[in-house]
Amino acid sequence: MGDDQELTPVGTSHRTPSSTGAYRWIMSAHQAPTTEYASVGGGITLAYETFGDPTARPMLLVMGLATQMIAWPDEFCAALADEGRFVVRFDNRDVGLSTHLHDIDPPSPAKVLTGLAPAPYSVADMAEGALGLMGHLDLERADVVGASMGGFIAQTIALRAPERVSSLGLIMTSTGSRWVGRPKASSMKPMILRPQPHTPAEAEDLVVATFRRIGSPGFPFDEGEIRAMARRSMERNQDPDGVLRQLAAVLAQPNRTKALRGLHTPTVVVHGLADPMVNPSGGMALARAIRGAKFVGYAGMGHDLPRPLWPAIRAELSLNAPL
Repeated sequence: MGDDQELTPVGTSHRTPSSTGAYRWIMSAHQAPTTEYASVGGGITLAYETFGDPTARPMLLVMGLATQMIAWPDEFCAALADEGRFVVRFDNRDVGLSTHLHDIDPPSPAKVLTGLAPAPYSVADMAEGALGLMGHLDLERADVVGASMGGFIAQTIALRAPERVSSLGLIMTSTGSRWVGRPKASSMKPMILRPQPHTPAEAEDLVVATFRRIGSPGFPFDEGEIRAMARRSMERNQDPDGVLRQLAAVLAQPNRTKALRGLHTPTVVVHGLADPMVNPSGGMALARAIRGAKFVGYAGMGHDLPRPLWPAIRAELSLNAPL
């Protein structure tokens, strides 16, 4: 973070091919985006959706652990597209409609954490997949925005291919250091010890209970919206083993702090000051490590994207990546 910066807490479309091989866009407030697929190498296919004009400035949204791309809400994405951006969201491997590595048994998280078992793949592998998606879409550069684990991936994209990243937006994430961004034990223990749901109703209740623990205490809890997202996610895919494989990649990730000091990418770090899953110290460490980065902390925000903050978060992303 530059010396002149301060860590300051602060209170739809789908694409169809035309006869020329180009693409035309049909905008509709009532029409969900079309899911498309990209082979990104290594036997991985990523499901993705786009919003906006493909000739506009691109923004790649990368979601977190165990979470499908639909956690970037349609309204949030459409509003970014309305600003004049080409917004791309996608399912990481092992969630949603992307490739699931069913042939690989998930390792014990404890063994991965202690180095006794390797992760099936790495955060860097996931970053390469995202770069492969950019290549599939013929995007030379993009503004890359990552939430939670998606922030780990976004940082890694910028470190591996800085020429491909116009700006970074890092939301509720950390550096990979085990000394910052630590979760509260009271948040992690119930998630580790929770029983596997046996019915869709049990799975839905589990998602609601999880977001009650990790969500934003300073904002209204919209149970109906959470249940709707849970049902939609389960209809797309439910893979507990895939979540454990992703978790292994997170547990095995390196500390990026030293490497981040060499980045010159415009960066905004957005973090909930009430985040129980990634302590705000993780976001602050990112802002200190990346030259010129801006830290924005929201009182009452936990480990989610509360609807009342969508306009403010979009505004910060837009300020960091002006059109």
